[in-house]
This record gives sequence, C-alpha cells and structure tokens, in this order.
Amino acid sequence: MWLVIGLGNPGAQYALTRHNVGFMAVDLLAAGYGIAQWGQEHKAWTAKIKLEGPSDKQLGAEQILLVKPQTFMNLSGTSVQALMTFYKIPIEKILVLQDDIDQPFGAMRFHKNRGHGGHNGIRNISELMGADYTRLKLGVGRPPHPEMNVADYVLQKFSDEEQSKIPDFLNKAGDAVESYIFEGLSKASTKFNG
Repeated sequence: MWLVIGLGNPGAQYALTRHNVGFMAVDLLAAGYGIAQWGQEHKAWTAKIKLEGPSDKQLGAEQILLVKPQTFMNLSGTSVQALMTFYKIPIEKILVLQDDIDQPFGAMRFHKNRGHGGHNGIRNISELMGADYTRLKLGVGRPPHPEMNVADYVLQKFSDEEQSKIPDFLNKAGDAVESYIFEGLSKASTKFNG
C-alpha cells in the first residue's frame, strides 16, 4: 500500500485557496475512481483506491490510501506519521502533494529528501519522519507584488483565470502520481518536472 497525501487546511473557507491545491489534487484523483465519501482516521480524511497500472506494461494494480490531514497545515505530520505506523507503510511509499510558490501556476516538480523551503506542512512532516520521502510540488506562483505577505497570498482563492485552468492542472497532477507509483521517481521527474 502507498500513502498519497494532499496538504491543505480543513474548512470551507480554505476550499479553493492556493494552500489547498494538495487537497484539490487528491479529491480529483478520488473522484476519478468513484470515491464520493471519505472515511476518517488518525485525524485525517482517507479514501482507498486501487490504481491500475498501464495495461501495456502488465504492472497490475497498487492499493493507495489517499489522505487529507485535518489538523491544519502546521501539524500535518501528526496524521501522516500515525497512518504510516498503523498501516506499516515504508517511507519510500509515501508521496506528499503540496503547494509551491517557487514555481509558476500550473508547473510541477518532484523532489525527494530536500528541505522544507518554508512550507510549514512539509516542515512538520519532516520533523516527525525525516525528509527521505518524495513530494510533488504544485506551482501556485508568487504574490503579484513583492510587498505582499506570502501567507496572505497562499490563503487567497485562485483567480478566475487560474480556476478555469485548475481541472487540467489537477488532471496532470493525477497523471504524475500514477507515473511516480508505476514508473519511479526518475521517469516521473523527466515527464513532469518543469
């Protein structure tokens, strides 16, 4: 089994904010597999899906536990660590989807064993589990004005123009997750980084 964790903040007021793009990505992945209801365990919403490998490669299927921590961003590691321990999932089978201001909106990049880059959800996960896990960083762009507070910016909703492009962006993120699980970090990075 794999853990695929989307980072975000619980509550309707955060639903379409840039900081919640990780939640949005796992929501779309779940919907694509017919998941309408999420369960609750270890301070997180969870949903199990069976990810089918590419038929031409005869890779079979992988069990995935999709996770949306409900602890607020700064304590994301609490539920991730608890689920990892409960399901006995090794750290190499963990993928975290996060927002990233250092990439333009719509870009994405796989990273492994890197610093938190100021992202409080990643900081908390790494403090509790170490940094030797893979992340898919989903670009939300930088604030339009240098004097704008980054925390305020990521807690804003996407612009109308960005919202029109989000479905394609999140579908691409789902493809990246599948590529990572079935083809590994190197091939997935070649396909999706940039």
